[in-house]
Amino acid sequence: MRKGRLIVTIVLIAVLTAALPAVVMADTGPKPSVVVSFTGAGDEEFYGTLLSKNDSSGPAHVWDGKEETTEISRKFIEYKDTDGYYFLQNLWECSADKNIEWTYFPPSEFKILLYFPESDSFVVSGACETYAFDSYYTIDLTSVRNGTVEAGTPTIEVRKNYDYKWEIISFFARVIITIAIEMGIALLFGYRNKKILMLLAVVNAATQVILNVLLNIINYNNGSQEYTTMYIIMEVLVFLIEAIIFDIFIPKVSDEERNFKPVIYALVANAVSFGAGLGLSHLIPGIF
Repeated sequence: MRKGRLIVTIVLIAVLTAALPAVVMADTGPKPSVVVSFTGAGDEEFYGTLLSKNDSSGPAHVWDGKEETTEISRKFIEYKDTDGYYFLQNLWECSADKNIEWTYFPPSEFKILLYFPESDSFVVSGACETYAFDSYYTIDLTSVRNGTVEAGTPTIEVRKNYDYKWEIISFFARVIITIAIEMGIALLFGYRNKKILMLLAVVNAATQVILNVLLNIINYNNGSQEYTTMYIIMEVLVFLIEAIIFDIFIPKVSDEERNFKPVIYALVANAVSFGAGLGLSHLIPGIF
């Protein structure tokens, strides 16, 4: 009997992991990004870029003297940074509702340089570094519009603007929804014993909290492609852990005989919660 359970468990592991290579080998996911938004800009339009500490970042590079330029881009090319940061020819027209959005291999160390055509003047930030896979910043231009910032000096304040509040809300939503689904499936499997339900609730809560903390860290630092890959791998690990714990302890806290039921429950519960997570990610973007 024990040998039979072992064989079934191994087969289940093989089936679950068979699809992983295609996911792991894929390298077509999103790349890091830097987004800079503006407040206090009024109706004025201006231009902005990220000056790089290095002379290239991904395909972006300094002007080689051969590529065609516009009047505005020539202004940026001729700008000389006091710390030797480089203009890599990526340029954005900006306003209160138009951001700098460098979404393909942005520089990891940079300054934010803004040019105002009406006054023919630049303002520049101090040195910045990306802090997450997708790094968000906000600049308040009120002082620039009021003329209290000296042109060319690194006095405009740059604030990190990552939405931590939404991350916390989505974290608890994922955990609660997943536990609710897995406990509902437990009832469908006929588990009514209070000790069994308590065991399932405690184990599910522990594994889901650990899983979602790790996934949040991965998503923050490495982005959605690695998040998806690790989500699948970690779900397999969670299934294995829960299957082993349930198989060992459910017979100990109840009168149920040892059988395949706890392992099948762990498989079904995790498969359904994983599928529900993917479905909800389309209905409520960002929650999973």
